[in-house]
Amino acid sequence: MDDPETDRDNRRWVRDLAAAGPAREAACRELYPLLLRIAHSEARRRAPVLELDGPELEDIARQAAADALMAITERLHTFRGEAWFITWAGKFVIFNVAAKMNRHFWRRHEVAYDQEDWSTIASRFDVGPDDEAQAREFAAAVSTAVEENLSERQRTVFLATVLNGMPMDVLADELGSTHNALYKVLFDARKKLRAALVAGGYLARGA
Repeated sequence: MDDPETDRDNRRWVRDLAAAGPAREAACRELYPLLLRIAHSEARRRAPVLELDGPELEDIARQAAADALMAITERLHTFRGEAWFITWAGKFVIFNVAAKMNRHFWRRHEVAYDQEDWSTIASRFDVGPDDEAQAREFAAAVSTAVEENLSERQRTVFLATVLNGMPMDVLADELGSTHNALYKVLFDARKKLRAALVAGGYLARGA
């Protein structure tokens, strides 16, 4: 960091947040309002798209700031001092706001994660049948492959995340699992489906 004043400020944040007792408590009290300001700004930016406002938005911002503060204190060892500490810390807030707002949106709208609408499935496999008949045929082939080749767990994860676009962290909460565990399930599911679709002539090998 080339700016001596910023460098001193960075060292102060890391030192005080890593300390025990009053020094850490004071640093947390000072940092939280700064994180909350970032959370409010990010929540307002996302609010129109997700149709959130009022107390719901305020609650999300406060939760995101609190969770970010905890994450920051647990990951101080990853701060390299290459940016202003508050800029680095703000990334934790933005991540938490995004995750909480997406989760809130899905739960409030009660979207069924296992519903089956195959009309846009071609785009999920990076192929685009030229006409409606081809699209229907491809959708039917994927539906059959899902039923015949995937385990129940793989089918649930595939339908939720690929077909219905549910964020992985939201589904992990719904199923009592973890983000990484479900990614592994999805990876294996897609591998099975591609093999089945290639074997059936619906996808080119290596597509």
